[in-house]
Amino acid sequence: MPDVSRLLADLARRRNDPAVVQTVRSTAAAVLSYLAALWLSKAQVPLLAPLTTLLVVQVTLYATLTRGIRRVNAVVAGVLVAVGFSSLVGLSWWSLGVLILASLSVGHLVRVNEFVPEVAISAMLVLGVSVTRVAETALDRVIETVIGAAVGLLFNVLFVPPVWTRNASEAIEDLGARIRHLLRLIGEEFDSHMPVEDAAARLQEARNLDHDVVQVDASLVQAEESMKFNPRVKEGLLSRVVLRTGLDTLEICAVVLRVMARTFTDLAKSQRNEPLFPPEEAAALGELFSHLDAAIRAFAVLITTDDSSQADTAEARLVEELSGGHAARDRLAQMLLDRVRHDPDQWQLHGALLAQIDRILDELAVENRSQRLAEELDRYTREQFSPTLAKLAHHINFRRRPRRRREET
Repeated sequence: MPDVSRLLADLARRRNDPAVVQTVRSTAAAVLSYLAALWLSKAQVPLLAPLTTLLVVQVTLYATLTRGIRRVNAVVAGVLVAVGFSSLVGLSWWSLGVLILASLSVGHLVRVNEFVPEVAISAMLVLGVSVTRVAETALDRVIETVIGAAVGLLFNVLFVPPVWTRNASEAIEDLGARIRHLLRLIGEEFDSHMPVEDAAARLQEARNLDHDVVQVDASLVQAEESMKFNPRVKEGLLSRVVLRTGLDTLEICAVVLRVMARTFTDLAKSQRNEPLFPPEEAAALGELFSHLDAAIRAFAVLITTDDSSQADTAEARLVEELSGGHAARDRLAQMLLDRVRHDPDQWQLHGALLAQIDRILDELAVENRSQRLAEELDRYTREQFSPTLAKLAHHINFRRRPRRRREET
C-alpha cells in the first residue's frame, strides 16, 4: 500500500503547482454545481451542470469568464438548431448529417472557438428525444448549462485564482540559466581542438532552446491571463510588460546563440586538427563570454525580481558586465583584424561572430530595454483604452504629417 503520509507531504509541497490547484478547485466547483442543479432544476441526475463547470473553471479568472460565455453560447445555439429541425423533419441518417453540418457551421458563425463540437452535441441530444419532449429537453439542457457556467464563474469570483507570475518568473530564470549553461560550454572550448561532432552537439543544444522558449511563453501567457480581472493585482500591466519584453529579449539572445553555434561548427569543420583560436584570441573570447554569462544572469534577475533594491543592484551589475563585454569585444575585434591581414581565409566567419556578439550586447543594453518598455506600455495602454480610437488617431496623424511638412517648407 502507498504511504499516505508521504503522499500528503508531496501534495503539500506541490500546493502551488498549477495542476494541483486546478484539480482541487475543479473538484470543489463541480460538486457545488451538482448540488445547485439539484436544487434549482427538475432533473433527477443533473450531470450536465458539473460537466459544464469542469469545462469552464480554469486556472485564471479571465479564462473562466471567456470559456463560460462561449460554452453557454454553444449550448444555446445547438438547442435552437435542434428545435428548428424538430419542427421540420424527424431523425434519420440524412437529417442527422444535415443537423451536424448546420450545427458546426453555426458554431463557427457564433465564434465559440473550442466549443464548436458542443453545438452539434447539444443539437443531437435534443433531437434524439421524442418530438413531444423536445422543448422540455432543450430547456433542461440550457438550464443545467447556465447553472454549471454560473457556478464556475462565481466560484472563481469568490475564491480568486492565484496569480501565476511567480511560475512565469521561474520559467524565465530557468531559460536564462540554460542560455548561460550553453555559453559556458562553448566558452570552455576556444583554446582547444573542437571536434566537429562536439560542435554539432552544441548546435543541437542551441536549437533545443526554441522548445524551451515555447514552454516559457505558455507559462507567461497563463501569468498574463491570471492578472486580468484579478482584484489581487494592482500593477498587472507593468508586470506583464516587464516579463513579456524580458522574454522577447532572451528569445532573441537564444536565436543569436543558435546562429553563433552554427558559426563555431563551421570553424570546427575548417580547422579539424587545430584549436579554434590562438591563445590570445581564445582568452579574449573567454573573457567576453564570461561577461555575457554574468550579464544574462543580471538581466534575468532584473526582469523577475519584485524587490526594488535587488532590481537596482541587478541593473548596476548588468551595466558593469555589458561595459566589460564591450571592452573585451573591442580587443577581440582588433586581434581578429590583425589576423585577417595575414590569413584572410576565415574573415567571413570571424565577422559573423563579431556581429552576433554585438547583437546580444545590444539586446541586453539597459537603454534599449527602457525604450522597449516605454513603447510596449504605450501600446498596451492605447489598445486597452480604445482600439478603435487608437487606430483612428494613428490614421489622423498619418494624414496630417505631409501637411505639416509642407507648412514648414
